[in-house]
Amino acid sequence: MAEELQPKTTLGKSFPVKPKLKPKARTLSQTPESKYWSSFKTQQIPNLISSINSISFSQIPPHLFAAAHSASLTLFSSQTLSQHSVISSFKDVVSCSSFRSDGALLAASDLSGLIQVFDVKTRTPLRRLRSHSRPVHFVQYPLLDKLHVVSGGDDGIVKYWDVSSENVVLDLFGHKDYVRCGDCSPVNAEMFVTGSYDHTVKLWDVRVENSKSVMEVNHGKPIEDVMFLPSGGLAATAGGNSVKIWDLIGGGKLLYSMESHNKTVTSVCLGRFGNESGEEAMQYRILSVALDGYMKVFDYVNMKVTHSMRFPAPLMSVAFSPDGMTRVIGTSNGSIFAGRKKRENVESGLVNFWSLGRVEEPQKRLLRPTYFRYFQRGQSEKPSESDFLVVRPKKLKLGEHDKLLKKFRHKEALVCVLSGKNPENVVAVMEELVARRKLLKCVSNLDNEELGLLLSFLQKHSTIPRYSGLLMGLMKKVLEMRAEDIKASDILKSHIRNLKRSVEEEIRIQQSLQEIQGIISPLLRIAGRK
Repeated sequence: MAEELQPKTTLGKSFPVKPKLKPKARTLSQTPESKYWSSFKTQQIPNLISSINSISFSQIPPHLFAAAHSASLTLFSSQTLSQHSVISSFKDVVSCSSFRSDGALLAASDLSGLIQVFDVKTRTPLRRLRSHSRPVHFVQYPLLDKLHVVSGGDDGIVKYWDVSSENVVLDLFGHKDYVRCGDCSPVNAEMFVTGSYDHTVKLWDVRVENSKSVMEVNHGKPIEDVMFLPSGGLAATAGGNSVKIWDLIGGGKLLYSMESHNKTVTSVCLGRFGNESGEEAMQYRILSVALDGYMKVFDYVNMKVTHSMRFPAPLMSVAFSPDGMTRVIGTSNGSIFAGRKKRENVESGLVNFWSLGRVEEPQKRLLRPTYFRYFQRGQSEKPSESDFLVVRPKKLKLGEHDKLLKKFRHKEALVCVLSGKNPENVVAVMEELVARRKLLKCVSNLDNEELGLLLSFLQKHSTIPRYSGLLMGLMKKVLEMRAEDIKASDILKSHIRNLKRSVEEEIRIQQSLQEIQGIISPLLRIAGRK
């Protein structure tokens, strides 16, 4: 049997027999960036009726943010995360919203094809832009332009509007499917990108006379979101389970594809990592959310995911405030998870330097040999890197079976551990006896009662995968060596019947799993081809 194996033995030594280690969940080290993103204290804003299709921030303090849900547009304070106001002048589901650069106006679109421009303070609709024949899913004010908006809808047309006259300046054709997203350049008011379910992202320039796109990239999946990166020369696209980075200046070259999500990525935005001042404040990150409930933070300079966070619902939208203090995530069940970062109060707990002048540190009391503390000094000091630390060996606590093994009482050690309730210790003792070439001898010397303990253990644990390698071989040897004793005892026969039923049940389970695998494997191959 297994006695041919020669594992390392602890023969004659006082080391305790240790069970095999179970696999443990991997714990990631807490990096400074993980601590930073975890420092956003999340607050749930529930009961917004339906899916949060879009979230947008005002560029002007106090940075209100608008959440589009159902046939309403709700404005929240980014500082208190409380509701500021509600705009209900819609006849259909609100799909997108965008603040003007000065924060005074707000453009919003709905699935009826109508785009409305509101005064943020009074919530009064000032302009109604109607030209799309199908639902509009994207509308945005250019960052450097207060007079125009860009929109795209299910009619496949991208429109460039003059807000003051409510007229379309340009109709941009080229997409072959629904236009679902877009973004305006942060460095050029005349350029913007749009993404469509035809898998393409097109770069437009309104100065081009023939109204054709100046560049096109193929994401390979229906585009759910697209955005410019701060330089204006790179763009990020979200579609399928991937986020891709494109070099627009380099002719639309694919730089990287991040595929850490398990389901469709629904929205991306820019976030800032670092303190409120200093060089770290200019480190930008891509925040992506998906239907798998995860938010991922992607460092597109080093091309790696630096943080991940799970939420209890599919995620539909994400936005980050311009001051870097508020992160807002919208879900499919009508809840908002808004995280607010606390400002580091440098002055808290400190003495006012200007009013009290210089604060002197209190002098430490000098220790003298006449003081009792003089003889206790240094006992609580921590060692420095240059010190050589002498550690006292810990006293080993041996179990009863370890003490018996130490005295070479092998059979008694096996019976002792079989009487316990820890199968890991039983298997560990058996492996030690295999290493000492004493396991089969112990089995042959067991009386009927002790043999019953062994058969009962084999019946319960021989089909467990991590034990079966040893116990199945041992079970075969026990049946060969103690066949006569088993035939002569009704109790031992009942153990064998129970053991047979356990093995037959395990065989049936494995056959069922193979049948299920045979059904699923062709489906997985077909899905992989698509």
